[in-house]
Amino acid sequence: MYITQKHIPRRTFMKGMGASVALPFLDAMVPARSLWSTTASELDKTRLVAIEMVHGAAGSNELGASKHLWAPAQVGRDFDLSTSSLKPLEPFKDYLTIVSNTDMENAEAKSAREIGGDHFRSSAVFLTQEHPYQTEGSDVRVGTSLDQYYAQRFGQDTPIPSMQLCIENVDQAGGCAYGYACVYTDTISWAAPDQPLPMIRDPRVAFDQLFGSGGTAEERSMRRRTDRSILDWIASEVVALKRQLGAADQQRMERYLENIREIERRIQRIEVRNQSGEQRALPGAPAGVPDDFEEHVKLMFDIQALAFAADMTRVFSFKMGRDGSGRVYPGSGIDTAFHPASHHGGREDRVIDFAKLNEYHVSMLPYFMEKLKDTMEGDTHLLDKTMIIYGSPMGDSNLHNHKRCPLFIAGGANGQLEGNMHIRAEDGTPMANVMLSLMHKLGLDDKEQFGDSTKDFSFSV
Repeated sequence: MYITQKHIPRRTFMKGMGASVALPFLDAMVPARSLWSTTASELDKTRLVAIEMVHGAAGSNELGASKHLWAPAQVGRDFDLSTSSLKPLEPFKDYLTIVSNTDMENAEAKSAREIGGDHFRSSAVFLTQEHPYQTEGSDVRVGTSLDQYYAQRFGQDTPIPSMQLCIENVDQAGGCAYGYACVYTDTISWAAPDQPLPMIRDPRVAFDQLFGSGGTAEERSMRRRTDRSILDWIASEVVALKRQLGAADQQRMERYLENIREIERRIQRIEVRNQSGEQRALPGAPAGVPDDFEEHVKLMFDIQALAFAADMTRVFSFKMGRDGSGRVYPGSGIDTAFHPASHHGGREDRVIDFAKLNEYHVSMLPYFMEKLKDTMEGDTHLLDKTMIIYGSPMGDSNLHNHKRCPLFIAGGANGQLEGNMHIRAEDGTPMANVMLSLMHKLGLDDKEQFGDSTKDFSFSV
């Protein structure tokens, strides 16, 4: 641990056997006035979370659109979410920007042999807005994804430039179906057109990447075997640091370290439960993966919030589903498996049921947003400094089309998003136009084209 006489550097780590814990932002990190511009610049960096939920939305078909099951009827600021699957976001309307009626043409089939392969190429299009090259081999090609453009430009001064998380099994190799390599549906992040990035499903793996590095492999292995907390290995450094902190900083430190410990406890409980020999709902899943969807998602959101607080990374992509999934979500009140439910046949009762599944998925977001809002950094909270992109590369899942694709953006993005806004795009507008404008709001001003974009998208009504 390196502490100057005047202030604590932002990049301070407390290290022990196989543990390396970064600090949250503290008042003690405010340096001499001549150096403040550097710290202020770090605090102004926008955090980015790009979330994909597969299979489109009930509000993307004709019936669902007429009933406003995704996009509200009103544009502008005076919109009503009561009939929408976005209803759980009502408490955060001031941080919500809905963009409806955009298309993802590059997810459509471009040749006869691609017809039917929508489930197996769509995820690759979501953040790249490019059409994937159809192959079952290693010669995959699509495009660099939005999250990676941002990480390559603004994430290189963090310990981890970006992290990729997922909820369902995405480690299949080779070809999946309709001539597409599984990697096209297994990841949404591409460092380059031919460089897909693997997603982390196991919370233990994500946690250890953030807080369990350092030391030798033997030391890390021993720490895991002792079933002790990583905080036990840095206890002496914590005590030494606290002596140099004011009361407010000590409270921030206590809260931050307790959050780390609580996440660690939860992971440990999950591992013990899943290794008990009892039959699992997700047979074959890693021991650290909860069988319960909501428990898994919230744990992943907690990890993201902690990573942002410590500025370990500023970029996450989060894949919350996998195309063709047969998962049942008991918490939604719908007992039909996800993929069959998405093929509703246009029947009103089944469209409504699918809308409830969409609402259940969206209902995971307020938990994360509240976490960010409760985490202060400088003179504001992290929700003000975060851009959350949530959407799907599919529109009407029953038809496998890519029209009226669901999309919203949450968070303040460091003043770049006004919030409390619903914008309905003109018919035929590429979602790539919206993504291009979001890149500009993230500071990638020199990007003139993204995917099949035709122009900048206006976020005013």
